[in-house]
Amino acid sequence: MISSSVLFYGIYVLCLCLGLLCVVFVSYWNIEWRGGFAWDASFLQFNWHPVLMVTGLVVLYGNAAILYRIPFTWSQRKQHWKLVHASLLLSSLFLSILGLCAVFDFHTGYHIPNLYSLHSWVGICTVVLFTVQWVLGLVGFLSPCSPLGFRKLLKPVHAWMGMAIFILSLASSLSGINEKLLLALDGNSNSTAAYSSHPAEALFANFLGVLIVAFGLVVLGILSNQRWNRLEPEQESSRSLLPEDN
Repeated sequence: MISSSVLFYGIYVLCLCLGLLCVVFVSYWNIEWRGGFAWDASFLQFNWHPVLMVTGLVVLYGNAAILYRIPFTWSQRKQHWKLVHASLLLSSLFLSILGLCAVFDFHTGYHIPNLYSLHSWVGICTVVLFTVQWVLGLVGFLSPCSPLGFRKLLKPVHAWMGMAIFILSLASSLSGINEKLLLALDGNSNSTAAYSSHPAEALFANFLGVLIVAFGLVVLGILSNQRWNRLEPEQESSRSLLPEDN
């Protein structure tokens, strides 16, 4: 039988490859069909929005979430990996906020209302929850002044919120891709075919959505497998399967 660690690393490599493909696909989509990038409140500035959100809120966030599950980290001081975990999430949050700035600036420049669609509602709620989660994690798990009782109380909430935010980020990304295609491929101009006619851009972006779903399922599969929870030294002796300590 394949050992648990070998199986994990096989799935982990798959996770890394899917995450890289998501970033490559969303970047190529906006370069090839949407005209590239700029930061001038134009349509080219909007193109940063999907790239930054998929890269930050999905791929970086997902990899940060499974960091503690990597067997390589189990024999090392957890405090070091807490800092790596927090840094990855801070990078993810920074890219997400930058992605929001890109779309808000674009809307302001073209006098388009903000936060009118379901996609925008879910997306802004995701980033707000993410911000709260990161601040609570910083105070609860990295602050030396944090009481032990508060950490014990926060741990299950932190784990649940982490998975909930990741699921919301997947929903935001998928609804955003679909919304963009419906708006851009309306078939009313000579240069664009209708979404329903299966143009190359629509097929490519749909496949990007499939990649995001696959990446999300792999990350959630890793998080839900208790064999890959990090065990503390006192837990290893009894081989008990408890949720990881944040």
